[in-house]
Amino acid sequence: MKLKKVLIKYGGNAMTTPSLQTAIAREVAGLRAAGYAPIIAHGGGPFIQAALQQANIPSHFVQGQRYTSQEALQVITRTLIGQVNADLVVAFRAAGMQAVGLSGLDAGMVQAKRKLLPPGEGELTNAPLDLGEVGEITATNPALLEHLLENGFTPIVACIAGAADKEGAYNVNGDDFAAALAAALKAEIFLILSDVDGLYREYPNPESLIHDLPLAELEGLYGKVISGGMIPKMQACARAIAQGLGGALLLNGTKPEQFRQYFIEKRVVGTHLHP
Repeated sequence: MKLKKVLIKYGGNAMTTPSLQTAIAREVAGLRAAGYAPIIAHGGGPFIQAALQQANIPSHFVQGQRYTSQEALQVITRTLIGQVNADLVVAFRAAGMQAVGLSGLDAGMVQAKRKLLPPGEGELTNAPLDLGEVGEITATNPALLEHLLENGFTPIVACIAGAADKEGAYNVNGDDFAAALAAALKAEIFLILSDVDGLYREYPNPESLIHDLPLAELEGLYGKVISGGMIPKMQACARAIAQGLGGALLLNGTKPEQFRQYFIEKRVVGTHLHP
């Protein structure tokens, strides 16, 4: 029987609020019981920021993206794999799932090269801008995930990738990481948890919530409906759909019941982006 794979990008308040974390884990267990095969991919921005501050590692940004030194990467890796991932495994196991903690390093699951940005307007150099130990995904190998899913396990994957151009690892944007895995797994849907009910034409007017969004209409919404931190999320969704993913869904992670409403009760919630 073909697995109904659901790749869930986990973050926001759903990750940092213990009661929401417990409720989300129970809802994901409900998906598993209903015949879906969930995979969790996560970052951990607030935890990383706290760990870097505790280690007295200053943060600076290049074109709005965090520069990651080798020292910072070591802290980020320990935080994502040793703290955030481990805590999520405990929470999902408490909800009755056979959760397995992983990162993109395991079995060469996700490989990346050093990410370089084109120089922006007004830069003093024409050379690409270096983000340090930040990676751009070059390859994915979902074989380990497929094996785990087929045997009833729930993978929980931290967004650290193996380095394809050197020894070691890279920190990778969580949305890009999750979208790449969703496409590689040919997931039925890529689910992103946010702190809002979806995309609004006129936020926060509930009547303006966009439930159905064809990919062809997405470009015209940037800078209007889609702004700030929602831009990279939607861009990641679009790339995954362009690679053959069936669709992407934006749900409110502060309302765990939306899992059940969409997948079990087949109600119209969130924003569904599709080809």
